This record gives sequence, structure tokens and C-alpha cells, in this order.
Amino acid sequence: MADNTIFDDVFRTMLEKMPQLIIPVINEVFHTSYSEDTPIQQYRNEHHTKSGEIITDSYLGIEDMLYHIECQSTSDSHMCIRMIEYDFAIALEHAEKNDSFFELNFPSSCVLYLRQNASLPEELQVKVNLPDKSSFFYKIPTVKVQEYTKDDIFKKRLLFFLPFYIMRYEKKLKDIGEDPAKLTQFVSEYKDIRIQLRRELPRDEETDLYTRLIELIGRIADYILKTESILKERIGDIMGGKVLELETDKILEHGIEQGIEQTTATFVTRMLNRNMSIEDIILYSGCSRDDVLRIKEQAETQHTLSSSENTLKRKPSKSR
Repeated sequence: MADNTIFDDVFRTMLEKMPQLIIPVINEVFHTSYSEDTPIQQYRNEHHTKSGEIITDSYLGIEDMLYHIECQSTSDSHMCIRMIEYDFAIALEHAEKNDSFFELNFPSSCVLYLRQNASLPEELQVKVNLPDKSSFFYKIPTVKVQEYTKDDIFKKRLLFFLPFYIMRYEKKLKDIGEDPAKLTQFVSEYKDIRIQLRRELPRDEETDLYTRLIELIGRIADYILKTESILKERIGDIMGGKVLELETDKILEHGIEQGIEQTTATFVTRMLNRNMSIEDIILYSGCSRDDVLRIKEQAETQHTLSSSENTLKRKPSKSR
């Protein structure tokens, strides 16, 4: 259960905090051509059936289409049955009456599989036999995330897959940790991912998106590498260390009151307090070197002033 929770949590966090990242995935799977700024309607993902409440991973509306996407970290032989049950519940919710009959519109659905499975088909199928002896196959595409290389991900803007990228190495971690050449190559790949991601999201307004992705990449890596201390430390250094909460969210909430400029200063100051290098801060924050050095100087001045004030407060006053 804990295994599923970490992946489900990251999946849902991206949908909630970074919904624009799902657009390229939908384009890839369903051969659509939505722009990444297309508005997305996120519907409730709880539906009640005779067998009880069912919860879908995602249930989205884009323009006049409905989309249902499930995320699986393990194989489930009954996934096709679950999908048709979920989709039927969604279709019932949007049932439309046309004159003398109702019309059901099923969502476009797919399943993202995070782990490689050679026996996984290109699509899940359910044969539906009707009372009049006719039948049809209900088909659900499968997406094998590990089949997408790093280059594929950046070329197709499938940044949604990046936090799960490390899962392709699960069965090789021990060998990587014991082989200096493989370790160097592994670390180099993650450095390249960080650099490419910064290039992919260079604008100031994309800084929070970049930071959230880096943190989620680090969170999944921290989980996958929990028994590999050397790899965990090396990847942690690249991704900014272990993060238990999305630090960006706390900073942005604080920034609503203090403005964007103060938000950036707070973000940079926190990274300085974590002893991150100037180069990494520039990469993470999108600030110039001069801006980082200016914020560093202001923080040091404020710290000096605060220390002086505390010293004065502690100094006993002379008695008359």
C-alpha cells in the first residue's frame, strides 16, 4: 500500500499543481493537438456504484471531451474490468436526454504503467456481449512509461513522466552502486535531466513549475533509492536534497501577501540557508548571479542586524 501511495500522491500532485503537464500526455496517447495552455476542467473523482464508492486517479474535461487516466505501478489482471466500471460511472454522470432516449458519452481512457512488463498488451480489452447476440470490444490504451527515453520525454514535452524515470533502474541499482563507471553515468544522466529541464522551462513564470518537478523527481528517487545510500545521496545532491513537502507551495503562499519579488528573495534565501552553491541557486531560481549575490548580501546584513539587536536586548541596563 505504501508503494502505491507514493506514486499516487505524486501523480495527483502533478495533476493538481501542474495540470498543464498532462496535456502533452493526452496528445501523445489520443493523437490530439491541444496547446499546453488549453483550460482543463478537473471533475470530482469519486463515484458511487452498487458495489460501493470507486475513486479514479484522474477525471478531466478538455473542450468538449472527457478524459480518464489511471496510474499503475504494478500489474493488475482485473484492471480492464475496473476501467470499464469507472468509465461507465463517468458516462452515467454525464448522461444526456435526447427526446425519447438517453445518450451516454464514455470518456477517452488510458492506463499509465510505471513499471515495465513484457506481457503488457498495447491495449486492455473487455468483450461485451449484448442480449441480441451482438458484441463489441471495449478497448483501453496502455502507456508503458519506461519505453520513453530521456530524449523522447524532452522532445515530446512529456515532463509528466520525469518523476517516474528512475523506476527503470530499480533492478540495476545494486550493480550501479558497486560499479564506479555505471555510477558516474547514472549521476551524469540526472545532472543532464536537471539541466535540460531548466532549459525547457526558462521563463520566470515557469520557475515554480521547474522547482515542483525537481522536488517530485527527488521524492520518487528518495523512495526508490531508500536501500542504496550512496545513490540516494548523489541524486539528493543533484535534486537539492530530501524534500518532505513541496517547498515551492509554502513560498508561493507566503508570496501572495508579499509580492513576486519578495517571493523570489525568500526562495533564494532558503536555498542559501541550505548551503546550496551559487550555481545551483541560479539554476533552480532562474535569477542572475548579481541578483543572487544581492539577496545573499541582504540576508547577511539582516542576520547581522538581528544578532546586534538580540545582543542589546540581553545587555543589562545600568542602575541609577
